[in-house]
Parts: sequence; structure tokens; C-alpha cells
Amino acid sequence: MSQDTLVKRQSGHRARLALSPAGVHAADDQAHAARTLWNLLHAWWQMMPKEKRTLTNADAAIRQARQDIGFLAVLPAQAAQAVLKTYFRAWKNCWEGRADAPNFKSRLRTVMSVDVPQGRDLNITRVHRRWGMVNLPKVGRVRFRWTKDLPVGKRADTENRITGARLIKDASPSSRLRSSRGGPIGWHIAFRIQTLQGKPDPHQGPDIGIDVGVTVPIALSDGETYQHGAWLTGKEKARLLHWEQRAAQRKRHRRPGERTSRRLHRTYDLIAGLRAKAKRRALDWQHKTTTAIARRYGTVVVEALTIPNMVKSARGTLEEPGRNVAQKAGLNRSISGEAWGRTVTMLGYKSARYGGTLHKVSAPGTSLRCSACGVITPGSRESQAVFVCKNPDCGWSGNADHNAARNVLHLYRMGHALVPAAGRAVVRRAKRVKPATAR
Repeated sequence: MSQDTLVKRQSGHRARLALSPAGVHAADDQAHAARTLWNLLHAWWQMMPKEKRTLTNADAAIRQARQDIGFLAVLPAQAAQAVLKTYFRAWKNCWEGRADAPNFKSRLRTVMSVDVPQGRDLNITRVHRRWGMVNLPKVGRVRFRWTKDLPVGKRADTENRITGARLIKDASPSSRLRSSRGGPIGWHIAFRIQTLQGKPDPHQGPDIGIDVGVTVPIALSDGETYQHGAWLTGKEKARLLHWEQRAAQRKRHRRPGERTSRRLHRTYDLIAGLRAKAKRRALDWQHKTTTAIARRYGTVVVEALTIPNMVKSARGTLEEPGRNVAQKAGLNRSISGEAWGRTVTMLGYKSARYGGTLHKVSAPGTSLRCSACGVITPGSRESQAVFVCKNPDCGWSGNADHNAARNVLHLYRMGHALVPAAGRAVVRRAKRVKPATAR
């Protein structure tokens, strides 16, 4: 680390909360109030003329709503302001092309969360080797699992401090489902941490190209691969299928307009608990893999994939129905399960942490072009795993994923990097792409 240049870094840390039954009830009420306030803002936005959709008018609207609707009073005022700012930021991201338009948040499909914008209100103290205490607005003092040294007490100052936090609940709202069958862990707190650190020295590691896929999750241009097994065991998959079938059966027998029964809610909780377990395992693998890559390589090059376009449904319309709909749906689920965008995000901030850099190149043609001669010849991609160049002057053969990763790295070396400009990716092209023979 170079102490001559100090930079501010924003990071996060998530810890498990040990809430009492009354605390769980209070946190649940605040999360539902925050979701309701978001939906009220969304309805207000759709109702108001364009010239009246301002932050000042929206603030006045939510203040009036908190007076008229008693249920919203359980949400702290600062958390309500955080909902307002998050909603306007969501529209800004939509206008700049970074996300879809915000929409209605349903009760069953929305992650329960409450924002604590001010870090000084948390009053964090460490009381034990494994536990700390934090103050939650309108909940009280709560224990949380201490697994990382936080900038609190004598460690905290204007540059190293906790700027805020967010309460997040795992998939299921029922504490009765915490069992070996896949139940959730419960409420967590995610701290937002600001630290002043020395700028890392430039990473002296080699350059590497990465190709992501479904059969081989991560393939490197030097021939190495990172793979994982199924996120759920065979018994867990069978249990998940059984609960999904049971939920479909109970939903089918529900009359129109009838409220969801407690049995169906409990089945949904069991399903969500197992899916949360699979997600935790996927996150653990992604963190370990991206950390290993960031530590080893100085320059990481990936494809600039437009994942929303890749997972579009092939169902079509009544006039023009799609083909191979079931196969495309299975592929879409596999792509979504790999979470390529999250892997790239992790590589970005972890590479910067170790002094490396992350670059993106244009994706089309990387899996079809031969990395030895630089020519796209029809029929060279014989299968998902094998690439045999059909160019009579070449004939190179090798693993298809490694071939694509070599092409990704070659595009970066030839100057075909994507430069972000005005919220979009602009290609900085070289005059000519030469064959990737010398590496």
C-alpha cells in the first residue's frame, strides 16, 4: 500500500441480528410500512402530471400520507425519507439506461428491508468476542454477530466511520422454519462503511481473459477453469419440487378473490427458505472465486454481456408462436442461476482493492472465432466443449471455452476495450484485429 495517496473506500458488511419476538414483529411492521410507502409513491407518480413530479411535492405527499395512515407511523421519519430518495434514484437510473422503470412491490415477492440512513444513530458497541450491540430506531438495542472489526469507538473518526445501515430479512418471515430442512436465518443488518486507505500499488500479475458460461462457469485464457456443483443436493431438489407441486395444487383450489391460506403461506416460506440456501451457497462460491482471480491477475478482461436480452422468453405471440420454448426457458434459468453480472461486479471492486484493473470487450464472435488464426469459419464450434478450426490454413483445436477466453484477452490487447461514456459503453476500435498467435 502506498501511504502517499490516500483514497476513501466504501464497503459493506452484513451481520446477523439476534432479535427478540417483539423486535422481529417491530422490524416486520417497519418493512411492510416501507413497502407500502413505496407503492403509494408509485401511485402518486403515475397520477401526477409530469411537471408536478418533483422531490418537494413528493416529500409533501408522503408527510401527508404518514398523518392520514396510522400504519405508516411505525416507520421512522428518516427511513421514510430514504424510501423517497431511493424511488427517485430508481427513476434516474431508468432514464440513464442503467435499470428498468420502478414498479409496484408485491407482498410475497419483495425482500423485506428498512434503511437507517444516519450512522450516528446506530451507537454500535462491542460487548463480547462474538457479539456487538446496535441501536435500531423504534426497535431498541439489539445484539448482532461480530465477525469483523468495525470503525467504532476509538477506531472511528471523520474519515473512518459507519455512514448508515440497512435491515434485510431472509426469504421467510417465519422463525418456526429455522431448521435443517432449509429454513432461513432471519433478520440481518448491512453496515455501510467508509474508510481512508492507502492506494494499492499496481498489481504486477499477468493479464487474463475470462469467458463465462453455463456448463463451465468460468474459463480463463491460460487454460484454468473454475467450476461448482449443484447449489442444492439431490434430496433438497426433491424436497423443493415436492413443495412447489404442493403450492401449485393449493393455489389451484383457491377460489378467485379468496385470501391466501396459512398453509399456502407456510409452503411458500419453505420454498423461499431452500432457494435462499442455494443463493447463499452461490454467493460463497462467487466470493471465493473472484477473490482468488483478483489476487492472482493484474488485468482482468471480461465480455460485455447484455444479460437481459439473453434471457428473454422465446414464447412469442399467438400470431407467431416461438419454437423450442421449453429448452429456451431452461437455458434462461441456468443463465440467471449463474448470476454473471454479479460475478463481474465482484471482479471489478476486488481487482481495484488489490491494485488490478477490470476491462470489458465486445462479446459478439468471441466463441466462434479461432484464437489461433483469427478467422470465423462455419462449423468450427463442433460442440459445447470442443472447438476445431475449419480454416484449411489453420486446423487448431482445443477447448471451446478457453478459445473464447483467449479471444477476449486478444481483443483487449488489440485496443478493442469498451470505454464508458455518458452511461453507455462505447467501443474504442483498433484499425485491424490481427491473429492471436503470439501470447
